[in-house]
Amino acid sequence: MAQISKIFNLHVLICRNYKGDVDMAEIDHFMPLLMQHEEEGLICPVMSHGSVHFMWIKHSNLYLVATTNKNSNASLVYSFLYKLVEVFTEYFKELEEESIQDNFVVVYELLDELMDFGFPQTTDSKILQEYITQEGAKLEVAKTKVPTTVTNAVSWRSEGIKYKKNEVFIDVIESINVLVNANGSVMSSDIVGSIKLKTMLSGMPELRLGLNDRVLFALTGRDKGKTVVMEDVKFHQCVRLSRFESDRTISFIPPDGESELMSYRINTHVKPLIWIESVIEKFSHSRVEIMVKAKGQFKKQSVANNVEVRVPVPSDADSPKFKTSTGNAKYVPEKNLVVWTIKSFPGGKEFLMRAHFGLPSVENDEMEGKPPITVKFEIPYFTVSGIQVRYMKIIEKSGYQALPWVRYITQSGDYQLRTNV
Repeated sequence: MAQISKIFNLHVLICRNYKGDVDMAEIDHFMPLLMQHEEEGLICPVMSHGSVHFMWIKHSNLYLVATTNKNSNASLVYSFLYKLVEVFTEYFKELEEESIQDNFVVVYELLDELMDFGFPQTTDSKILQEYITQEGAKLEVAKTKVPTTVTNAVSWRSEGIKYKKNEVFIDVIESINVLVNANGSVMSSDIVGSIKLKTMLSGMPELRLGLNDRVLFALTGRDKGKTVVMEDVKFHQCVRLSRFESDRTISFIPPDGESELMSYRINTHVKPLIWIESVIEKFSHSRVEIMVKAKGQFKKQSVANNVEVRVPVPSDADSPKFKTSTGNAKYVPEKNLVVWTIKSFPGGKEFLMRAHFGLPSVENDEMEGKPPITVKFEIPYFTVSGIQVRYMKIIEKSGYQALPWVRYITQSGDYQLRTNV
């Protein structure tokens, strides 16, 4: 990777040339090239001008662009660009033109630490914050002593961490993506999961996490009970990949505080947890009536919290009236939606919402299309896939006892149900 630039409109805000093999003026071709592609409807994440390739992402009102004249690893480049966004957001809270202009010195400091001669280096914001601060006076003092984490094999964790009470909180969070067609058939579904940690442990502990992983059970000759097949598994850099590949053991020295240990995908047929039936009737070009029935298709002992059913309505609808068997419904005219909110939705229950709107005209019906109904929810103490944390072993040379706490959460991801009308 040769150069990283942040661009707003037609102005280059920050430019860092790491290898010197790409002319700094090449970045001037990026914006005209992007506008040309937009006009042609051919926007592409990688664009070329002569022998120079531009790889870019957009965040808020900024473009972050990497330029190279070699056949670089595109996955690495994009991972780095998104990491830049993450680090800058940690530092400046909001990443936009003003925050870059107000923090030029810190941004250049960060760019120098994040990458060296085109190779990513220290990308953990917690470690960077130990020696790159936003106060100029502190910056000079901090520079005299570089934290050992930068030179350690364990660059993501500082030495000498102490807690009075040693604990680990494990969150297993699964998002369900479901697309149901107008006939009620599930067109596509999958589960995207992540395991997040909040670690409050003294010293340099070694942790081992055991899951009901089907591949592990097969390797060890056990195939009893419910197991899961995880695909597209991605780990935090702290996990020993060689160990996982050889015997599926998830072994690591954790970062202090909050972190995402791993993410995974489970490609399976998912029964929609909240089923929606809708009837939309239009009368004599003057009014529209909407009836929506929501049914919880999950275990009776579970409860979905903060459920939102978003029902699209015609853009010229007015004079809304609602009747609900539970929860509250409100009209959001700027989004052409009725949002039905249910704070607590027990499994196996059915609820009804009726809406009545005045309708001055029905001329634009065909032009507007038929947006789907979308649903948001969160179900604690429950996972659709059945994934389980079987054990968490915590080993530290001082021999202290530590408590692991596990919490399971299922939530909606891209959850859509198409309608006939």
